Amino acid sequence: MPLKKNPADAAEKNRPLVDDIRLLGRLLGDVIRDHEGQESFDLVERIRQLSVAFRLKRDAGAGRSLDRLLKNLSGDATVNVIRAFSYFSHLANIAEDRHHVRRREHHEAKGELQEGSLAMSFERLARADVRADDIARVLNQAFVSPVLTAHPTEVQRKSILDAERALAELLSERDELQRRGATAGDLEDNEALMRSRITQLWQTRMLRFARLTVADEIENALAYYPSTFLRQIPRVYRELERALPGHDISPFLRMGHWIGGDRDGNPFVTAETLQLALRRQSEVALRFYLTECHLLGGELSVSGTRTGMTPELLALAARAGDTNPHRDDEPYRRALIGLYSRLAATLQELTGTEALRHAVPPRHPYGSPAELLADLEVIAGSLRAHRAQALVRPRLAPLMRAVQVFGFHLATIDLRQSSDQHESVVA
Repeated sequence: MPLKKNPADAAEKNRPLVDDIRLLGRLLGDVIRDHEGQESFDLVERIRQLSVAFRLKRDAGAGRSLDRLLKNLSGDATVNVIRAFSYFSHLANIAEDRHHVRRREHHEAKGELQEGSLAMSFERLARADVRADDIARVLNQAFVSPVLTAHPTEVQRKSILDAERALAELLSERDELQRRGATAGDLEDNEALMRSRITQLWQTRMLRFARLTVADEIENALAYYPSTFLRQIPRVYRELERALPGHDISPFLRMGHWIGGDRDGNPFVTAETLQLALRRQSEVALRFYLTECHLLGGELSVSGTRTGMTPELLALAARAGDTNPHRDDEPYRRALIGLYSRLAATLQELTGTEALRHAVPPRHPYGSPAELLADLEVIAGSLRAHRAQALVRPRLAPLMRAVQVFGFHLATIDLRQSSDQHESVVA
């Protein structure tokens, strides 16, 4: 007989979510009161109360009052009400997303497997007596490519997305502050930052004045890569490697797009927009590699006076052209300066844009991602050979996997076209 769920347990599990929604709702209310006045705040609150009474409590009288109130709103009041409830919905979604992450972390900390996780999938495969060799062989023959698309009605303003992403990060930081018993002052500072982001949202227009172009759709999609796919897909591979120790996992999971190549019924997608999409995708990938190489240079301060290096690493450092005497005994840093220089030259050649930093002038662009990967392998091989394996995992290994997966193109572009055009080309 199935056990009945205890409502008190469910309420306790959802308490952090309720607390987050109340906090964000209170801050939004404060911002509305500060910017639009007490009367506007009272109007929004009255509409909220009547909506709850009508929707949840089946109060017909509240429904009639709500209908009269909404029909008599002025234009300005209507806009404020729409914006208030729209932003509250956005803030509640941010809180719900954070709660999903919180619950997942809670279950993982207790060693419990979650539906949809790789760990659960491998557990089921093990119960079915599917061997690691068979799984690895299937993955190495597989190709999985989630394809992103975009339509003007689905593209939010980047200003809104950035502010909401910052709020999500602040909610995560608040969890950490509360976990470690932070001071009231720390929590107050965190709340003040949330208030500033909500103020930014309230004073930012939600809609665009100009019609979206294909270029806008391209930029909107690419904005997600540095904080999501470029970092998270290598983590997926790391989970697979952990579950299948001793097996090489080929880059079977890669990203794809329609954006910039979807000509089916869209007269604004042309050869020029396709070229723009390819250039911008390449720029996003290469700038990510440049940033990671720069950060690696700061981390790999390994001195030749303290440990050995492979001949291949020393040769790579010698080719860098870095003559700074302060790095004479730091071949990893010199090698990475050489990689950065070549990546900067690659960026210039493929996109026509400049890298932000130059220790040495850009020269000798990479002919292929495989050449970059080979140089990174030299660095990783030297670290592994001299008891510095711990320095490979945090940044170098994810960078190498990113180069395997995203190359210099970031994602494939699906060219969608009406069948009569395909027939004409084939004929």
